[in-house]
Amino acid sequence: MPLQIIKSPSKMQALAESLRRKGKIIGLVPTMGAIHEGHLRLVDIAVRKSDFVIASIFVNPTQFGPREDFSKYPRAFKSDCQKLEKAGVNVIFHPSVGDIYPENYSTFVDVGEMTTILEGTRRPGHFRGVATVCAKLFNITKPHIAVFGQKDGQQLAVLKRMVRDLNFDLKIIKGPIVRTSTGVAVSSRHSYLSAEGLEKAKVIYGSLKLAEKLIRNGIRNSRNIEAHMRNLIKSVPGAKIDYISFNRWDDLQPVRKLSGRVMISLVVIIKNVRLLDNIIINAK
Repeated sequence: MPLQIIKSPSKMQALAESLRRKGKIIGLVPTMGAIHEGHLRLVDIAVRKSDFVIASIFVNPTQFGPREDFSKYPRAFKSDCQKLEKAGVNVIFHPSVGDIYPENYSTFVDVGEMTTILEGTRRPGHFRGVATVCAKLFNITKPHIAVFGQKDGQQLAVLKRMVRDLNFDLKIIKGPIVRTSTGVAVSSRHSYLSAEGLEKAKVIYGSLKLAEKLIRNGIRNSRNIEAHMRNLIKSVPGAKIDYISFNRWDDLQPVRKLSGRVMISLVVIIKNVRLLDNIIINAK
């Protein structure tokens, strides 16, 4: 079946309803385009776990803050379509802003306390925008599964909570973080960095691996671990730490003494580009 590109929400809903009536399992991979290997790994998961794969491409204005340039977000629709078709996507849902947020639009989804920490403190309103657009995408594409990457760990946790709380009829599946050969988490933001910047960025994953090693060696005090991570990152000229955080997975409660499953996340700024990364580790 050739790749279909659907722009109309009502046409997308009609196709999804038809597929469900036929007993087909629908998999959704939501994206904002600028498709990279991380997205393609998520598509691969959806292909393996469903009968029909939908990828959405929509640069969502409501998740951009006032100091974030929505207009400059990388867009490459033609090459995105080629990559997604090759990966096995059946339909690309590509609505306009007006399709998703018609005139006088006023309804938003607020997932509560877990959206006010970490990225939520730096990007007020970001997760309200994420939750709202994903709720709309779920209603339009009617998936049985939706695949999101671990790289945006807080987003993943927020959406899992929203799906649980609002009784969406789908399962959120966590996809792995895809890394370059030097360990840098693949991101659309790489287009903003030079080769030198990407070389500096490898310290981010290095600091996470250091934290993992310290935990394996029995250290459980998050402040102690954070101090070692900070020292390593500060050894790289031009690497500026925004935050380092230790949170219980997956309700995101902050933890000082580590036990159970913990997400260690951080943002490091290199050449004015915010780079986000994390690991989830079982601190037995």
